[in-house]
Amino acid sequence: MEYKDTLLMPKTEFLMRGNLPKREPGFQERWEELDLYAAVQKKNEGRPLFVLHDGPPYANGDIHMGHGLNKVLKDMIVRYKSMNGFRSPYVPGWDTHGLPIETALQKAGVDRKTMTVAEFRELCAKYALEQVDHQREQFKRLGLLGDYENPYITLQPEFEAAQIRLFGDMANKGYIYKGKKPVYWSPSSESALAEAEIEYQDKRSPAIYVAFQVTDGKGKLEPTDHFVIWTTTPWTIPANLGIAVSPELTYARIRHDGKGYIVAESLVGEVTAALGWEDAMVDGTFPGAELEYIVTKHPLYDRDSLVILGDHVTAEATGCVHTAPGHGEDDFRVGQTYGLDVLCPVDDKGVMTAEAPGFEGLFYEDANKEIGQALEAAGALLKISFIKHSYPHDWRTKKPVIFRATPQWFASIKDFRETILEEIKQVKWLPEWGETRLYNMFKDRGDWVISRQRAWGVPLPIFYAEDGTEIITPETIEHIANLFGEHGSNVWYEREAKDLLPEGFTHPGSPNGVFKKETDIMDVWFDSGSSHAGVLATRPELERPADLYLEGSDQYRGWFNSSLSTSVATTGKAPYKAVVSHGFVLDGEGRKMSKSIGNTIAPIQIMEQFGAEILRLWVASVDYQSDVRASFDNFKQVSESYRKIRNTVRFLLGNLDQFDVGSHRVAFEDLPETDRYMRVKLDQLVSKVKTAYDGYDFMGVYQLLHNFCVLDLSSYYLDYTKDILYIDKADAKERRAVQTVMYDTVVSLLKLMAPILPHTADEAFVFVPGATDASIFLTDMPEARELTEEDLALIAKWNKFLVFRDDVLKALEDARAEKIVGKSLEAKLQLAPKAETKELLSSIDNIAQLLQVSQVEFVEQAEREFDTTSITVLKADGEKCDRCWTYTTENGTDENHPTLCPRCTEVVNSL
Repeated sequence: MEYKDTLLMPKTEFLMRGNLPKREPGFQERWEELDLYAAVQKKNEGRPLFVLHDGPPYANGDIHMGHGLNKVLKDMIVRYKSMNGFRSPYVPGWDTHGLPIETALQKAGVDRKTMTVAEFRELCAKYALEQVDHQREQFKRLGLLGDYENPYITLQPEFEAAQIRLFGDMANKGYIYKGKKPVYWSPSSESALAEAEIEYQDKRSPAIYVAFQVTDGKGKLEPTDHFVIWTTTPWTIPANLGIAVSPELTYARIRHDGKGYIVAESLVGEVTAALGWEDAMVDGTFPGAELEYIVTKHPLYDRDSLVILGDHVTAEATGCVHTAPGHGEDDFRVGQTYGLDVLCPVDDKGVMTAEAPGFEGLFYEDANKEIGQALEAAGALLKISFIKHSYPHDWRTKKPVIFRATPQWFASIKDFRETILEEIKQVKWLPEWGETRLYNMFKDRGDWVISRQRAWGVPLPIFYAEDGTEIITPETIEHIANLFGEHGSNVWYEREAKDLLPEGFTHPGSPNGVFKKETDIMDVWFDSGSSHAGVLATRPELERPADLYLEGSDQYRGWFNSSLSTSVATTGKAPYKAVVSHGFVLDGEGRKMSKSIGNTIAPIQIMEQFGAEILRLWVASVDYQSDVRASFDNFKQVSESYRKIRNTVRFLLGNLDQFDVGSHRVAFEDLPETDRYMRVKLDQLVSKVKTAYDGYDFMGVYQLLHNFCVLDLSSYYLDYTKDILYIDKADAKERRAVQTVMYDTVVSLLKLMAPILPHTADEAFVFVPGATDASIFLTDMPEARELTEEDLALIAKWNKFLVFRDDVLKALEDARAEKIVGKSLEAKLQLAPKAETKELLSSIDNIAQLLQVSQVEFVEQAEREFDTTSITVLKADGEKCDRCWTYTTENGTDENHPTLCPRCTEVVNSL
């Protein structure tokens, strides 16, 4: 007889190697065959609703690691909620309008000049939908569960119609207006930009000190006096109409070279040092308020520059602020107070116009040098230097932007700012600093410029009468919304204005019945920011407000921001109950990923080399609320963690071969104490993991699951129970007890890991004894027993035992190093436990088996002292049993099996 054939070794068809890149697509095909998303929704009918609203990624190009991080985080939440008592539908979305799609077509050779706007927009729509299909397949490869066959897309007619109605609601409440004031303008995009479309990068700029000579000192100053301004935008000097000073500051006159120069008194030393005026001296001071209405001469043109008061002026640079109302928000505001013109001598492309005599036709940055030379020739340039500073750039083209006054459409934020600020306080923010960040953005935010001078977007549904009157009425809005809903927004470009108005529409401003239509489109942030109306409020499976918005931290100035603005404006409430934000994905060295550097890693690369499960496990393993690093080394490390988890699951399943849950299960109260301890530890794990999921602490979930597999199971329970599982009879009570705990453990582990590792959990679930559901996602999360005082005492007791066991393991390791023993079953332990340990061990029967040694005896003294006991490790007495490898002096009690111990003899004879 081959004794090894009598051992009950693990047996399962769950493979040791996942071979994820090749096998995951098969699992995903199975989910589609099952229509798993629909099945999950049906399973959860009648349960409380939990809505995670998807912020739409832009439909252009392959998905990047930021997409991977974002979508996996969302998927883990939706899968968990769907298994934990909620109906949690997930409707993915795409943002499909805007400049990048126009640019992509032009790069592909499309010549806009040879076609109508409507024809060009048709090509944009076709391209966008192709990109949606492309990205959808890549997202599905991540193993995402959602209504991917019925997403929301911002170019869909029904979405555009809802957006038009939302716009009309805001207009009807008086929040939409047209005005000419400075806005961020991108010469590279030839369009206005919102604050959300601005990013800051370092830029080298000329910094100049310029003198404006006094022409009317109002009895305070003399014609030889000059106001000194400092600016890093010389190109705005032709637009100068004033100089702002602070009523709160005191100003000094510096005498130099027979002339007077006015600067803030506190800045005299700084200015004279910068200008190199060693002989300068102060000759009189003046309260800022007394300088109001003094007149100076523009240094280049024959016109006045008025000295005005501004509360935005601080004691920086010179304390005298160059004021060009056409090129600065503060300049515009204070200029309006004093009736200054809004002069803007720069066109859409950033080129100086005829309103800047001498510089017409120059690109604004090229004009800097020419203007500096002209100032020097006029004797007004006191100094020029160059500085590197943070400067606003167009986040799409990465080119510098300017402030430029143009007629634009605005959404008035100030009219409902206080309601927004109150709503921000009602939302739950994770991280908590998100509340402060968004609150401060709105506290200081100006009105939102919502018009864009582009072709590809949702048109502003505004008409103009013959006399220029703007027409935005509930009647015209509803008519346009219906047209867009039926035909899409391209109808705006396919029909004349009169054909877009309601039948029989008249207006006193158009006696001849002639109308024009607005040519600007809406800011794309208005598109996505309308999704609470176009998706949450219209899809029957969803509701507004959503329970959760989850996006990258850049969306505080983007989607979180625009959604809040439009929702509060129209409903008075925030569109979300909670907001979670995540950081950016950096390379392994902490640098921003960039194609130009060549340090990017695409999700598809990771999935092809490691599998989607490894990318998902990586997402769970990082502190996503901060910026995270991604490198191939990171994924190799995560692969090792995955291997340990998978092997643990495989071992558990392997030892449940022929285990019948109904007839073999041992009641909790009948479990031996060490098994009951592991069962209580499992309850603890379930409770902690679900708490971590509820708090969106996925790193906590990962650590809890990984540590339970590696420390509680592999390093202890699964290790010592091999002696019971392999050696005892199949139906031995002790073996059935261990199998019961293993069954509960593998079922709970698979369910707890399923939101993170859906492919693996669903693959393994098939091999769980008694599993009848078609997918693990059609089951619910395990419920943890509420622990009793007895349970807690049990944990405390066995935790102490494990501390004692650690000391034994150290002693055995030392004995192996000294060649006293090899495997631990070759050892006999002599223990001289300390009082507390002695009391502990007195209540435990199978100590040798728990320690995986052959013999244990208690002595008064032992060789090596540890924290819990003194230990002597000796060679075990007797001979090794050929079946269980335990040493005993009782081998050969049966002549048919002379090399077996009594325990193995009994088992073999029963076969």
